[in-house]
Amino acid sequence: MKNILQKTTLAALILIPMQVLATGRMECEPVDKANWMTEAALQEKLVDEGWKVRRMKVDGGCWEVYGTTPEGERVEAYFHPATGKKLLVARRGKILFRAD
Repeated sequence: MKNILQKTTLAALILIPMQVLATGRMECEPVDKANWMTEAALQEKLVDEGWKVRRMKVDGGCWEVYGTTPEGERVEAYFHPATGKKLLVARRGKILFRAD
């Protein structure tokens, strides 16, 4: 019984850091909140480019957007908080675009 408990504890300690690392796909450089694009401004920019925005939130210091690309793909995308530059686009765990 003690051996099973030790193995379970060890497995949990190994898996917890992996789960923490897997929660965010992107981390942006720190930008003062006063310099961020507003949610409305970024949404307007994306819509003008042909995106359909379903939901937006802040994640990893970036704007994280769930929506549809101009090409019609439903994706999760990350944008720079101040410039609105596209940084990462992923679909179902597969990275479709990553800025240099």
